[in-house]
Amino acid sequence: MSEDRPKINPEEAIEVSTLTDREHEIILYNDDVNTFEHVIECLIAICDHNALQAEQCAYLVHYTGKCAVKSGTLEDLVPRCSALLEKGLSAEVV
Repeated sequence: MSEDRPKINPEEAIEVSTLTDREHEIILYNDDVNTFEHVIECLIAICDHNALQAEQCAYLVHYTGKCAVKSGTLEDLVPRCSALLEKGLSAEVV
């Protein structure tokens, strides 16, 4: 009787739970318009980065084309992403 039931592996159950609780991210994209200083100021003011973190993200965006600059819930990220867009940056929530 118990042989007919599927066996649940606890490690797999944790993985599924982790996938459903996945946080979202703001992805910032490179452009040819904004200065490093502007991007850094925006990341500090809008995404609560410290100066070093903002500078590192700005360089990653510049050299790789994009960077995840903030992770969290949609409720937190959507207004932040909108603020970045209002400042002229290219970003999206994924």
